[in-house]
Amino acid sequence: MIKRLRRKLIAACMVSLAIVLTVILGGVNLMSYYKIVSDADSVLTLLAANDGVFPKPQGGEPVPTKPPGGKKDGMSGHGMSPETLYETRFFWVLIGTDGQVLQIDTGQIAAVDAELAASYAQEILASGRTSGFCRNYRYQVSQESGGSRVIFLDCGRSISSLHTTLFASISLAVLGLCAVLALLLILSSRIVRPVAESYEKQRRFITDAGHELKTPMTIISADVDLAEMDCGENQWLIDIRRQTQRLTSLTADLIYLSRMEEEQPRLSPIEFPLSDAVEKIAQSFAALATSQGKAFSIRVQPMLSYLGDEKAIRQLVPILLDNALKYSPEGGQLTLTLEKQDRGTLLTVTNTVDKPLERAQLTRLFDRFYRTDQSRNSQTGGYGLGLSIAKSIVLAHKGKSGQSSRTATLLQLW
Repeated sequence: MIKRLRRKLIAACMVSLAIVLTVILGGVNLMSYYKIVSDADSVLTLLAANDGVFPKPQGGEPVPTKPPGGKKDGMSGHGMSPETLYETRFFWVLIGTDGQVLQIDTGQIAAVDAELAASYAQEILASGRTSGFCRNYRYQVSQESGGSRVIFLDCGRSISSLHTTLFASISLAVLGLCAVLALLLILSSRIVRPVAESYEKQRRFITDAGHELKTPMTIISADVDLAEMDCGENQWLIDIRRQTQRLTSLTADLIYLSRMEEEQPRLSPIEFPLSDAVEKIAQSFAALATSQGKAFSIRVQPMLSYLGDEKAIRQLVPILLDNALKYSPEGGQLTLTLEKQDRGTLLTVTNTVDKPLERAQLTRLFDRFYRTDQSRNSQTGGYGLGLSIAKSIVLAHKGKSGQSSRTATLLQLW
């Protein structure tokens, strides 16, 4: 139990940290990407508005950042530096309405020739898109009277920088997760130590108290037998014997549950015919179900064997069937199914109920001493330990347990 608690603590911390890092680093990289796209689209819009060239004043010099009079026009109106003209690498292709290439300008880029530029432009027009990325080039299609002008802007440096940042972010995130995992492996034992000590004291108390109670229970039972021989059978002696037996059974269940919940329960695994064992136990409950007016269906896949503690498994099946019989209404339906599933063996015991169980009840079905409201009466008996013992047996065999609003329990043995 403590090991499972420690693993859950580590898993919860690692998942939480991974989510936080993903959100933060993912957000930073997405913002960088959208900044690249926004800046590129601003340049492309400016070029499209000026027939594929940057606007210049009559003197031939680039427009200053703040022209005389304080008004913004030209590149400054788009929030661009006067150096943008000299830093930007772009090319464009003008294609007529008939699909013929009318004009190509590759003077501002050295990596693309006229033939390659024309093929890029025709590919874009064939796709029907008006903006996007083609290789490392951001493009924009503008419609003109003579045809369509496809303008390409080289974003290779920005994209390369983004890739470097993304790789660095992922690397740092992985290193951070590894560092936190190492710290959690070291510190988690200290974190759960108070819980482990409390649980160990509780388990030891249950075991010790159970062994101490065995002697007085045995003496009381023997005294009842002697009193019955002297005085004859009467109601008081019957009540004493019944309650003594109940207390003895409860003590034995508590001790068994405590042992099964140890970190390494003492099991004696052997390979035995699981199908035969389950079917034989189920058949013994068939007559009892019929006498209570309940339908009992048994579906056991033949020739299934299992490597485990046969004694514990033979105790598991009666617990589930007894629980299903107790809490199913008159005229209800019970089903036991045993089948091979994936790499494991699935044992399912289901029973109908008067009304579906609430979610809060479902999550506590396997808790010790827990019984649903409708079962708190003297007719059903029990102490609320059956399903707890069943779950402990399954977990000791590296299995899983589950439940639904209309079924008693689902247990998967691996």
